[in-house]
Amino acid sequence: MACRITELVLDCADPQRLGDFWCEVLGYVELGWDGDDLEIGPPEAGFGGPLPTLILSLNREPRRGKLPLHLDVNATDQDQDAELDRLLAAGARKADVGQTGEESWHVLADPEGNEFCLLRSRVEPVKS
Repeated sequence: MACRITELVLDCADPQRLGDFWCEVLGYVELGWDGDDLEIGPPEAGFGGPLPTLILSLNREPRRGKLPLHLDVNATDQDQDAELDRLLAAGARKADVGQTGEESWHVLADPEGNEFCLLRSRVEPVKS
């Protein structure tokens, strides 16, 4: 027996804004609201599919310090430079976490400042 990650929950000040951003980045769609929490996920599969959904959970408390977990993403249909341009246009911004400039990845932040990395390799999209 084993478990599978089905949801990732991210506390945020503005679930709609963050949901719109991550939908653009991941090709996800809005699956629904549960109170103040927005769930987004793959368009055909939704919850329980091969990819985890994201729950953007309203939290009015200010974030203290760096998140202990961050996401890594890979482009599926273009090279890293083109994907970087796309992510920046979607609202990501470059983040400095002490990298040397020699890394093969880019450190970015979403509209609420949560860091994530764009890795170099292109991967195949997951079929639902």
